[in-house]
Amino acid sequence: MKLLSALSGNSDRRARFRTVLAWVAAGEEHIFEGVIEGSITDEPHGEKGFGYDPVFVPIGDERTFAQMSAAEKNAMSHRAQAMRKAADFLRQRSASR
Repeated sequence: MKLLSALSGNSDRRARFRTVLAWVAAGEEHIFEGVIEGSITDEPHGEKGFGYDPVFVPIGDERTFAQMSAAEKNAMSHRAQAMRKAADFLRQRSASR
């Protein structure tokens, strides 16, 4: 994996995943962000997920995203955070109309 080669010998392996969703309608713009902090492992672990999942360990866990079940990963992932915020906003907006 190119990322692991680039980090070879680097002791600072901090990482961050960020997802930003935008909803724009009728001149209104709303931004929903999800962020998860973690670190990059020295080698891939796990079989699930895609992309950087086998090398990303979120803070507070010892496993990579690829070692977690989909439910565990989605409970904390940056994408899920942003989607929950957007869904909450749209529910509130719909309820107030």
